[in-house]
Amino acid sequence: MTEPVFPGAVPGAETVPEDLLAAFERYEAAIIADDVAVLDETFAPGPGTLRGDTAGLLVGHDAISAFRGTRGGVAPRSIERIEHREVGTDAALLVSVSRYAGGGRGLQTQLWQRIDGAWRITAAHVSPRPQPLDRTVWRTVGDPLWQGAWEGALAGLTVAVKDLFAIKGYRIGAGNPAFLDSARPETTTAPAVSDLLRGGASVRGIARTDEFAYSIAGDNVHYGTPPNGALPGALPGGSSSGPATAVATGQADIGLATDTAGSVRVPASYQGLWGLRTTHRLVPRQGLLPLAQSFDTVGWLTRDGDTLQRVVDWCLSYDGPSSAASEGAQPDREPGGESGRGRWGESGTDLPWRFVVPDEALAAAEPATRDAVESLLALLAAAPDAPAVSRAPIGDLDAYLVPFRTVQAAEAWRNNGQWVREHPDAVGPAVAERLAAAAAVTAEDEASARALLAPLRERVRDLVQSQVLLLPTVPGAAPARGQSGEGIAAVRVTTLRMTTPAAVAGLPALSVPLLTVPSVLGPAPVGLCLISREGTDIALVRLARRLAATVSASGVTP
Repeated sequence: MTEPVFPGAVPGAETVPEDLLAAFERYEAAIIADDVAVLDETFAPGPGTLRGDTAGLLVGHDAISAFRGTRGGVAPRSIERIEHREVGTDAALLVSVSRYAGGGRGLQTQLWQRIDGAWRITAAHVSPRPQPLDRTVWRTVGDPLWQGAWEGALAGLTVAVKDLFAIKGYRIGAGNPAFLDSARPETTTAPAVSDLLRGGASVRGIARTDEFAYSIAGDNVHYGTPPNGALPGALPGGSSSGPATAVATGQADIGLATDTAGSVRVPASYQGLWGLRTTHRLVPRQGLLPLAQSFDTVGWLTRDGDTLQRVVDWCLSYDGPSSAASEGAQPDREPGGESGRGRWGESGTDLPWRFVVPDEALAAAEPATRDAVESLLALLAAAPDAPAVSRAPIGDLDAYLVPFRTVQAAEAWRNNGQWVREHPDAVGPAVAERLAAAAAVTAEDEASARALLAPLRERVRDLVQSQVLLLPTVPGAAPARGQSGEGIAAVRVTTLRMTTPAAVAGLPALSVPLLTVPSVLGPAPVGLCLISREGTDIALVRLARRLAATVSASGVTP
């Protein structure tokens, strides 16, 4: 049975005017019952109403209402203390302490005003009960979970490792509890993890992923959806949702992730992060549970460009045969060479201060995103050190997407099909549907799709020989949580149309948080994606930092 909102005499309640107390109790009952209609009515209408919590600030009744519609109710709680202060005519401050039935206390601070004869909340701040571990973000976590070297280029940084990488003594869970139960503890640690540890970074924990990394939304039916660290109430983006949220919320400095069709770039865009998809096969993939080997690559997420530069300088600068990179092979090497050493990251070179905007990618973006890109291009044109910017066609985006999805599906089924057959009821509906479609891909379908992708790969590579592609990372702001399955599926398709060209070409692609667009949940980040030629990953980060500095110097947010 749900506890009453006021379980007996509540200290301080006697000081609250009777009609205000009744409005407050109605609000508390509605929030427990998740009565969105009453909650909408309780908050004052208009663009000036505020609601904040540890996830961020919502401004305006519409943004608050959209958040309410996707959050669901709160855990059962009762009020155990109220403090009331009059702050003006028909205005009062209420500070209340809540006790949760499941343990723990929270604090609510609300500014109430009498509007048209009824009390309404015009500003609220919620301090929820402390959460020692957000299981939507982390599978397991420590302080640290695995200590890195005490000295090194990455000393003091912490890493959230996507639950696809091997860590000695731990099992890979791939976002599915049945898969985790059936896995064996790993006997070695993936080189992508070891490199970071040797550089001085420590593993903070193993972070959640969408099931088998076969999604870009960031939701997980088994463990829940991680919060969006930049836009409260929005999806976090996937499949690297856990590492992205851990970085965006300050729980880790680096997210070690993977990108097949956008799984680094999409959450980076949704949460205002720097996210690098590295050149295909540049970073060792041993110890990585694959989705589709033709496109899988390792990447990193950080909150700023300087940290990402530290990561790529360490992980991609090393001595190695100069011929290996051109052949796509991965030589044995010791990580962490000085900047400028080694062929792999081309750390000693600079990319041209010259960009090309693909017409089709800009047309595929939402109107607000296109406007933000055009504003940024105008800003760059007016800069003292203006880069050269041109427009060029890249081709029909569906021509990339359709064969890409066929090859990806064929490989995903080869990697996961046997396990899925043995555990038919263990996979969530959305991913199960994708895997069922993947099972139907024939060898002829796959061969035909690969033939279609070959000239497209060369087309993109030709475009970046002497310039860098510049395009929106995704069509627009992160979708609100709680959208219908059809709505999320539509966003998935429009997003993949923009992210697959880089994957098809196997090129480095970096999402930088340089755009802001309006959304129903408030101002939202959208990434600007830079794509450069093979092996120029280090130089690409350096170029992106220069671009960000140029935008910052203007004092204008596109």
